[in-house]
Amino acid sequence: MKPKATPSSAQPDFFQVELSSIISSRHPLVRLSREIPWDAFDHLLQPTYAPVMGAPGITTRLMVALHYLKFQYDLSDENVVAHWVENPYWQFFSGMQFFSHEPPIDPSSMSRWRSRLGASGAEAMLKATVETGLKIKAIKPADFAHLNVDTTVQTKAIRHPTDPRLYDRARERLVKAARKDGLKIKRSYVRTGRRLVMKQSRYAHARQMKRARVVQRKLKTNLARVIREVEKQAPHPESPTAAMLAVVKRIHTQKKQDSGKVYSVHEPEVQCIAKCKAGKKYEFGNKVSLAVTSKKSWVIGALSFDGNPYDGHTLSKQIEQVRSIVGAQQVKEVFVDRGYRGHKHEGPENVTVDRERRGKIAKSFWRMMKRRAAIEPIIGHMKSEHRLERNRLKGTVGNAINALMSAAAMNFGKLLGWIGRFWLFLRALEDAGGRRWARFFPGVMVYPARRGEFFRID
Repeated sequence: MKPKATPSSAQPDFFQVELSSIISSRHPLVRLSREIPWDAFDHLLQPTYAPVMGAPGITTRLMVALHYLKFQYDLSDENVVAHWVENPYWQFFSGMQFFSHEPPIDPSSMSRWRSRLGASGAEAMLKATVETGLKIKAIKPADFAHLNVDTTVQTKAIRHPTDPRLYDRARERLVKAARKDGLKIKRSYVRTGRRLVMKQSRYAHARQMKRARVVQRKLKTNLARVIREVEKQAPHPESPTAAMLAVVKRIHTQKKQDSGKVYSVHEPEVQCIAKCKAGKKYEFGNKVSLAVTSKKSWVIGALSFDGNPYDGHTLSKQIEQVRSIVGAQQVKEVFVDRGYRGHKHEGPENVTVDRERRGKIAKSFWRMMKRRAAIEPIIGHMKSEHRLERNRLKGTVGNAINALMSAAAMNFGKLLGWIGRFWLFLRALEDAGGRRWARFFPGVMVYPARRGEFFRID
C-alpha cells in the first residue's frame, strides 16, 4: 500500500519538541529541503505499491532523504539511521515536524526500498539534484553546452580472487544451497576444506609452489565430488540450487586463459578490468561512464555497463542518458580522452578527442580541451567520499543504482556548499550595511535586520 501523507499539526504538542524551535533556518539542509521536488518521487514510485491491501508504506521523502545523506556522508544503512536519530537537521530534511528519539525505520527497509526504486528511480534522484541546481541558479543552462566524459571502474565488495579460495568458497555455498533445498549431502568437506586452504596459502608464501599446486588440486577434487553428489539428486531446474550449481560448474571448469571467468560466487557478473595503474594493475568490478559539465563540474550522467566494453562504444549511450536528464538541445561539445578514439558516435554533438597541440588551434578551444582533465578529481572524490570505490549493492541493478546515487551525492554536496556560500555572502553584506549594496541587486531591496537575525529581502 502506498504511503500516507503525514499532516503537519499547527497546534503545538506539549510532549514533543518541534524541530523548527531547535534548528537554525539558515542551515543549508533547511534551505535545500524547500527546493527539492519531493512530490515527483511520490508519482514515480506510486505504481510499485499495492492499491489497497497491506500496511501503509514508508514515507517516500524519508527514504529519499536517507539515501541522499547515506551517499553524501559515506555511511552504511545502519549508520545513517543511527545518525538520523542524533541529528535534528537530518530529521527536518526528511520531512519530520517533531524531534524523534527512536529510529524511523529498520535499516533493512532501505535495501528493500532500493529494489523498488530501481535504476530509473536512482536516475530520477540524480535529475532532481540537477533541477534543484537550476532552480536556485547554482547551474546555468549554458553550462550543459560543454561536457567532459570519461570512464572508471566501480570495484565490487569482493575479496581478491584466487583459485584455492574460490574452489573452497564454491563448495561451501553449493552445500549450503543444497541443504536448504532439502538435498542430503553426505560429505561436505567443511573441516578438510578449511585446513587445505590454510596449507596452500602457507606453501605459496614459502615459495613451495609444487606443494601448493598439490593442495590446490585436492580442493578442486573435493569440489568436483560435491558437484557430482548434487547432480545425482537432480534438483529442480528453477530451484536456487540449480542456479548455484551452474555458477559452481563454471568455476570448476574454467582455466587461466579463459574469457568470461567467474571471480566471485555471490557476484558472478564481476569483471577483471586492467587499468594499467602502477599500484593496482587489475580491478574487479564493472565499468562506469560519467558525464560532467566542463566549467563547474556538475555530474549530469552516470551509466553502469555490464562486462568490459571499449570506452568508445559507451559514448553514445552516455550522451543519450545526458539528453534524458538535461534535454536534447543542451549539449553541443563533448571532450574525451584518447581512449575514445574510434567511437563512431553519430549525433548533433561535436566529440573532441584529446590530442597534442600541433598546428594552429584557437586558445579558447585549446583551453576547453585541456579542461577535460578536470573530470579526474571528480572521479576521485566520488570514489573516496561517495561510495563509488567499494560497491556493496548486489547484482547488475545494484551496480547501476550505486553509480547513479554516487553522482547524485556529488551534486548534493555541491548544492549544500553553494547555498552555504551564498548566505555567507549575504551575511557579509549585512555587516557592511545592506542599503549601500542595494544597487548591486536590481529590483531587490536589501535591508539589515535586527541584531542576531539575518537579512530581510523584499
